[in-house]
Amino acid sequence: MLTPKLKTTDELAGIREQMQASGRRLVLTNGCFDLLHVGHIRYLQTARELGDSLVVALNSDASVRALKGPSRPITPEEDRAELMAALEAVDFVTIFPSLRVTEVIAAVRPHIYVKGGDYTIETLDESERQALQEAGAEICILPLVPGKSTTGIVKKLSS
Repeated sequence: MLTPKLKTTDELAGIREQMQASGRRLVLTNGCFDLLHVGHIRYLQTARELGDSLVVALNSDASVRALKGPSRPITPEEDRAELMAALEAVDFVTIFPSLRVTEVIAAVRPHIYVKGGDYTIETLDESERQALQEAGAEICILPLVPGKSTTGIVKKLSS
C-alpha cells in the first residue's frame, strides 16, 4: 500500500510538533478496526471533530491475533490501513506491533486521546494512562453506536 497518510511514529511526532507550534491539536485513537462498519465511521468522524488532525494507530495482525484469538484479524493490516487512509476523517495512519499503544502515545504525545464507550478512564491500560498523563493528553471516551460492532457482525455471519 502506498499512501501518504501512512506514517511512522517518528514522522507523527514531527507532525505533532509542527501542529503544536501553530496552535493546532492532534487527536489519536487506536484499535483493530478489523471489519469496518458504520459504528467505526461515526466514531472516527466524532474523534476528528475534537481536534485538527486525526491519527489512527492500528494494531498489527500479530497483536490482533493476541487480543482477539487465532481466527482474527479477518482483514490483513495492509488492507485495514488502506481502508483507514481512504476515510476523509482520518489524516494519518500508523501500524503498531505491540498489544498496547503505549509506545505510540509516548512518541507522538497527542493533545487528545479518544477511545470508545466500551472503555472508561479507569479501564484503560495503566501504562497507556501513564503515557497519556506524561504527554498532557486530554482523554475523551465516546459513546458506542448501539448495535454496531465487529463482534456482532462476526456472530451474525457464523449463525
